Amino acid sequence: MTATATALRPITGLAFDNSYARLGEPFGVRVVPTPLPDPVLVHFNADAAQLIDLDPSEAARPEFLRCASGAAAIPGSDPVAMLYAGHQFGVFVPQLGDGRAILLGEVVNRRGERWDLHLKGSGPTPFSRGFDGRSVLRSAIREYLCGEALHALGIPTTRALCIVGSPEPVRRETVETAAAIIRMAPTHVRIGSFEVFASRGQKDYLRRLADYTIELHFPALSGLDDRHARLLETVARRTASLMAQWQAVGFTHGVMNTDNFSITGLTLDYGPYAFMEAFDSGFIPNHSDPDGRYAYDQQPAIGQWNVSALAQALLPLMPREQAVAAFDAYVPAWEEAYARVMRAKLGLETAQPGDDALLDELLTLMQAARADWSITWRALGGMTLAGDTDSRAFASQFADRAGCDAWMSRYRARLRAESSDDARRRARMDAVNPKYVLRTWMAHEAITAAQAGDRTAIDRLLRTLRSPFEEQPGNESWATGAPAGTGTIELSCSS
Repeated sequence: MTATATALRPITGLAFDNSYARLGEPFGVRVVPTPLPDPVLVHFNADAAQLIDLDPSEAARPEFLRCASGAAAIPGSDPVAMLYAGHQFGVFVPQLGDGRAILLGEVVNRRGERWDLHLKGSGPTPFSRGFDGRSVLRSAIREYLCGEALHALGIPTTRALCIVGSPEPVRRETVETAAAIIRMAPTHVRIGSFEVFASRGQKDYLRRLADYTIELHFPALSGLDDRHARLLETVARRTASLMAQWQAVGFTHGVMNTDNFSITGLTLDYGPYAFMEAFDSGFIPNHSDPDGRYAYDQQPAIGQWNVSALAQALLPLMPREQAVAAFDAYVPAWEEAYARVMRAKLGLETAQPGDDALLDELLTLMQAARADWSITWRALGGMTLAGDTDSRAFASQFADRAGCDAWMSRYRARLRAESSDDARRRARMDAVNPKYVLRTWMAHEAITAAQAGDRTAIDRLLRTLRSPFEEQPGNESWATGAPAGTGTIELSCSS
């Protein structure tokens, strides 16, 4: 037996350290999950299981299904519905909290890494506000897939251990079937977790949560006199970096409320997200956001807005000038991160005057042509310094061929200015410009199949999404737009 195999544990032997539950009230309320009736394991994530030292063979055991469906407690867990507030579409809601999810507990793996197990779709809690506390299979699959897709793209995100389905009817826009996922993250503390205590004037609780967060997730700041300001600055920088990474791959979150923003700078709470296909800087994935507050081109500014909400919440813990200085770290961090990721997408190794204009000109051409975001960037990597044959895939995205040719001429001149090598440049660009992203129609096909009882579609799609930068012969149809006849797929906050 290998050392790796001996490190794996059964579901009944995970190493829990429930630090958040020990905070007690009012940080959360202990709640027992409402079991899903007649549960079935829809999918199991062996990669995520390794993060908590869970033996993947546990997926075949009835005991695992009982734990994952809320019918049995995992030994050592201490389930809590977490308290938080939040700005929802810019309007402050003084109390939200886990209305359809429960923090089962925190597993510490053999490497000392901490992972929350958060059961989403676990039934009503004191924070459900009269709703059923359930998730539906459609939204569970979308969250499960996107967590893995962003992780493969190198973007910080929650993961999910499994999806459990049930025939229990749940009403959203229509009647659907219930489901639950166990999602995983180092923490589920969010910006709204701090807003709730700030809004109540509960400075002691605010300080306790800030110090708890620093001790577990930013230990280098522990004990410093200005630790709270440094926490704010760290969150500002991480959030700015996350926004740049989203923009680079065309990912739009859809509901960037402060209660959906992690304090550790990872992607949290998947709802009506989408990977943009035809480029539109004002792309809105969420049918429930008609004013476009959370449109693609607004995401960097909303990231800053959310950090400002955190700054306001933490203000009682630091002098105003410290809070302002920490918050001011966001803009330069965003500018540096965005310039870096877009320079890499262009295949440029150095920063030179005129690079911003070169990028802006390309984006203007793409906007006018509604060029496919992922296809265009991937095709750009195939261009060489000589000849036109290599540029056909790129040029085919543009109706304005004269404008495209003029831009390609400027681009080639820029490449020559740094003595770019075609082969090495293409390898670098193919490593940052994915061929495969989770297009909405792809997720929809997997959902439709799963609803009909075919769960193998999730397997096939995950295999592709886990190697987004590689050429995958036979999967080329998943690197294109939706098949003819797919129709419009609307996403809303129930997604």
